[in-house]
Amino acid sequence: MRSSFHRTSRALRLVALLALCAGSAMTLPPSPVLAQAAPVAAESTLEPLEITTASGSHKFFVEVMRDDNQRARGLMYRRSMPQDRGMLFDFKREEPVSMWMKNTYLSLDMLFIDRTGRVVNVAENTEPLSERIIPSGAPVFAVLELNAGTARRIGLKVGDKLRHSMFR
Repeated sequence: MRSSFHRTSRALRLVALLALCAGSAMTLPPSPVLAQAAPVAAESTLEPLEITTASGSHKFFVEVMRDDNQRARGLMYRRSMPQDRGMLFDFKREEPVSMWMKNTYLSLDMLFIDRTGRVVNVAENTEPLSERIIPSGAPVFAVLELNAGTARRIGLKVGDKLRHSMFR
């Protein structure tokens, strides 16, 4: 009788311990990597942006990164982005900037843009997960990241204009 009680008591303690651990796991904060992996924008935070090239007007909806934390996170950990979407980095003043693709799984086209919305440089088909520095090549006010191949598809060239509320 004692051995049956001992086994039952041990089993009950194990079940109680597992239940306690399961309850504790539910209250732990999410891992930083998983927290960063979640997309930043909901549909309501997307803003319209238009690029005019020799081939015409091209409309996109962009997430705008306006502070240091948002700019640092960017498109890191994202696995996909719709073709009509992008991410616009607002640097608040014109200055030379550098970008990189660390923890970014998507190949991107980066458009470096002055205060008036004019494209001053383009880095096409950037290498995913690379720590190689991608310089703006000139002072810029913003950078627009689009899916790789978009610049070529719409015929984008240096000097083309973007329309968005951030540009004058």
